[in-house]
Amino acid sequence: MASPLADPITFAIIGVGLIGPRHAQSVVKSSSASLVAICDPLAHGAALATELDVHHFETISEMLASVHKPEAAIICTPTHTHVAIAKELSSAGVHVLIEKPFSSDIQSGKELLAHLEASGVRSLVGHHRRFNPYMVTAKDIIASGALGDIVAINGLWTTFKPLEYFDAPGEWRRGETGGVVLINLVHEIDLLHHMFGPIARVHAEKTISRRTFDAEEGAALTLRFTSGVVGTFILSDNSPSPYNFEAGTGENPLIPQSGMDFYRVFGSEASLSVPDMTIWSFRGTAKSWHSEMVKDTVAVAEGVPFDLQLQHFINVVHGAEKPSCSAQAGLATLVVCSAIKEALDNNSTVEIEKYDL
Repeated sequence: MASPLADPITFAIIGVGLIGPRHAQSVVKSSSASLVAICDPLAHGAALATELDVHHFETISEMLASVHKPEAAIICTPTHTHVAIAKELSSAGVHVLIEKPFSSDIQSGKELLAHLEASGVRSLVGHHRRFNPYMVTAKDIIASGALGDIVAINGLWTTFKPLEYFDAPGEWRRGETGGVVLINLVHEIDLLHHMFGPIARVHAEKTISRRTFDAEEGAALTLRFTSGVVGTFILSDNSPSPYNFEAGTGENPLIPQSGMDFYRVFGSEASLSVPDMTIWSFRGTAKSWHSEMVKDTVAVAEGVPFDLQLQHFINVVHGAEKPSCSAQAGLATLVVCSAIKEALDNNSTVEIEKYDL
């Protein structure tokens, strides 16, 4: 952990659409960080800067040339801008937390990875759900061996996005980079990596498009991990449903909590459902489908994922911790999402070239 006597890291928020203000809240209430700037060319950027009593800049170059240049920045702009903005900031020596996905395509992601390594700045990819207490507990259970050898994983991310979600300034979500894979499934792939390691193969069947946008609406997936674990996943952003991470965990205050499960993990000794954190096993009885199963529920600690991620990033900037989700891990998640989008084009199977996490 960083020394409590270390000076607060100065931060800028780049882009204050949907997620930027949430990051700003975390920075403002952190004793280890100091928000000095909002960078966004639109009127709501200036309004938020006024509300938070920090400096407002319409461009990054203007901010970097000022006396209010930050030590670190959180990039919350549309996906297709991540690479250029991260390069501009890191070239100026600013540490970067890059909201997911890392980039909009693999080649530009590789270029950004090389650039970050050469720049010497510290970086983190914003897969904040790694810090969600439910996922921290799930990973601990899996790593403990309580489930035995992992056999399979079943996942769901299904909800309904209203049409205004796709209106200006979010009209980019109607396009190729705005579908459910790069906006939502990217979180799930990162969590699957975090818990089960790299994915070797994916098969995808696309759902029927009802909005007629270029952005995909959903799919049924089968996955094979390099470890031998297999998985299935259903995703859709055009079907009313309580079965998704946000509703299940209550993480997003704008989405009512359902408490319904979205992951089921099957092991050789027991199974686990998330977020109710229920383990089913034959503990104390014969291991047979004829035996009554035992139900155990694991307690989950409290914690706000964005706040926990911010503190982790601050520790990374101080050199006290290695990044939980490195640029390499962020790129690896994009590799799998790109394979899924390729599989969706023909409702086919794609073998994924071996990659590092």
